[in-house]
Amino acid sequence: MHSTTHVTKGQEFHPFCNCTKAISLDNNTFQILPHHCSPIENITCSNGKKPVLLYDKFQCCQHYACDCECKGWGNHHYITFDGFYYNYQGNCTYVLMQEINPRHHLRIYIDNVFDSTEDVSRLRSIIILNGSQIFNLTNHNLTGRSNLEALKNGVRLKLPYSQNGVTVMNSGFDLVLEIPSLEVVITFGGTGFSVNLPYKNFGNNTKGHCGTCNNNPSDDCILPGGQLAESFAAMADNWTAKDIGQGNCTVPPTKSTSAQEPPPLYKTGVCELLNSSLFAKCHPIISPYNFYKGCIFDSSNVNKTEVLCTSLQTYAAACARAGVCVYWRNHTKTEKWCASHCPSHQVYQPCGPADQPTCEDNSYEPTMNFTAEGCFCPDGMKLFSRQSNICVKTCGCLDPEGNSREFNERFELKCQKCTCEESTKTVTCKPKECPKPNITECSDDGFVLINQTDPSDPCCSTPVCQCKPGGCPDIDVTCSIGKKPVVSIPKGKCCPELRCEPKKVCVRNETEYQPGSSVPGSVCQECTCEAEQNSTVISCKDQECNKTCDMGYEYVKTDSDECCGKCVQTHCVVNINGSKQLLSQGETWSPTENRCDEYTCVKNGEILTTSTSHTVCPVFNESSCQPGTIQTAANGCCKICAEKEKACKFMSMKTNITHNNCTSAQEVDMPYCEGSCNTYTMYSKEAAVMQHSCSCCKETCFSNRTVDLVCPNGDTVPYTYMYVEECGCTNTECTAAAGQHIRRKRSFTLL
Repeated sequence: MHSTTHVTKGQEFHPFCNCTKAISLDNNTFQILPHHCSPIENITCSNGKKPVLLYDKFQCCQHYACDCECKGWGNHHYITFDGFYYNYQGNCTYVLMQEINPRHHLRIYIDNVFDSTEDVSRLRSIIILNGSQIFNLTNHNLTGRSNLEALKNGVRLKLPYSQNGVTVMNSGFDLVLEIPSLEVVITFGGTGFSVNLPYKNFGNNTKGHCGTCNNNPSDDCILPGGQLAESFAAMADNWTAKDIGQGNCTVPPTKSTSAQEPPPLYKTGVCELLNSSLFAKCHPIISPYNFYKGCIFDSSNVNKTEVLCTSLQTYAAACARAGVCVYWRNHTKTEKWCASHCPSHQVYQPCGPADQPTCEDNSYEPTMNFTAEGCFCPDGMKLFSRQSNICVKTCGCLDPEGNSREFNERFELKCQKCTCEESTKTVTCKPKECPKPNITECSDDGFVLINQTDPSDPCCSTPVCQCKPGGCPDIDVTCSIGKKPVVSIPKGKCCPELRCEPKKVCVRNETEYQPGSSVPGSVCQECTCEAEQNSTVISCKDQECNKTCDMGYEYVKTDSDECCGKCVQTHCVVNINGSKQLLSQGETWSPTENRCDEYTCVKNGEILTTSTSHTVCPVFNESSCQPGTIQTAANGCCKICAEKEKACKFMSMKTNITHNNCTSAQEVDMPYCEGSCNTYTMYSKEAAVMQHSCSCCKETCFSNRTVDLVCPNGDTVPYTYMYVEECGCTNTECTAAAGQHIRRKRSFTLL
């Protein structure tokens, strides 16, 4: 089919419908011809990604292109959109990516801070400007386990978030921001970041730290003015942000990008895993070379094992996005240092869907076709909603305790009857009704009425009578003789009650008697308290009279009401060396072998007692006795004699004689008698009286002599006196005066 119009000759018009073109001919005519496409040429993506097939701007012919991914991790390593690796230690906010010609109004910034304590640069946040929206993905803990937060225009977001064409979620390891309309995916975490851009929207139109998205690494080192920089460090320094982020940035000290010293073995062991069989399936698709270089650099400059994990994590994420999933965290060498941490209700997956399935999913809504490492619901479960973070098996309603319920399910929860309403997808509850109480008051002492949880239905309370001991009346704990008080609380009662239980005693005349003791009985009976199996009994028997009396006593029957007579004392009993002697009242007795002891039976009231007397003899010395004078005293106890020195004897003496004031002119001889004679007083049992025996020392022969006395007037008067010639002992009558040994001074004054 041909049509004509007036145009310049040779002019072409592209395209017409069905990929045709029009060429102008002579006379203003056009020739409509099919649009021929060049053969599709295979290309290799310098960033290791798989080429994608795109249409040209006329949507007629296809060609291969490379989608772009920029990564940053560790201390601090970059791989540009086109796969160029470099290190840069920044201390400012930098342009990570912005459009050369603004078409989609997307800009991405990176905010680095320098840690002088370890001489390293740390990634603090990624800032995304999407039109008028400003999103900030931040890590608040740069030296330990990450503490991630997402903000929009300075306000913290409750994740997952999905509004105004932007979705933000937390995979458990990283924050993921997606702009579905532009097919942009940005990840950020404690270990690093990644920016994924489709070539069809951003090809040949990016600049910044991530370079130009055109599969040409040679032009990634571009300065803001469009010139190539001498080095990536020089390039990176020039991309500081002008209108956002930090101000007054300082350039950190230059640090060599090569290792300063051989890394420790345990660190290089982690790095070697990148080249090991663990990642072998990914090696043909994405080279581990740049990631290995970053790991070695970190092992030499940062003394933290978790930093080494970032190289493995970043490489594993790149492999996952290339279609190769590697379970690397459970490897023996990394399990200790790079372990995963997920909540108990979720499980770790190295390649899970960043946009996790939920009960709110709509088949007509597009989903994020992006894998991420993180914490996910177990198999057979999904998130109840994007905001709940609760995994459920059945989609329906979520009760107040976070449990999933099926539509129209009826259940009890916290004493309420609830229903999962399908129309509203919410749970409605109303209080459970309880039966009316069966009692209203308590009758027994001590009980009070309280409400108690019903054992058969914990949601309802039932009135019960509960014991309150403080409300019990006082009780008297006195029991009668022979019983003891026992206070106890009977089963089913509240207050204590008194019970008097029998004691194991016998009772007679209001007196208690212990088992085995005597109990007063009737006349002529002997009673005893005896214990039986469960009681006591008083056992009595007639009294037997004991008529046997001790020596000195006689059994005498009395006329009183007593059943038996008694032993009456009649004699005293003297016991000498086992030999007993009876003495009647008043009788005195001395044993033949010892006459010095005398025993007399005397009555003291109604009792006969033995009175004992003992004669103590003076020391007797026969050598002091005059021969023939030794004899036994009348009491038969002591020996006596006339002592030689003390016997009656003749004594010489001279003295002056005075009579009527007339005195002898000279001393004259005046002999006298002096000495002892046998004299005693003792009791005679035959005569029953005290007997006396007296003997005096006196002259037995004397003569009269005369002497002249001179008187004061000079007269001489003759005087006759007795002159003793011999002395001896003569018996004399004992008188009271004789019994009194009154010693007088001899006086020879003659009357």
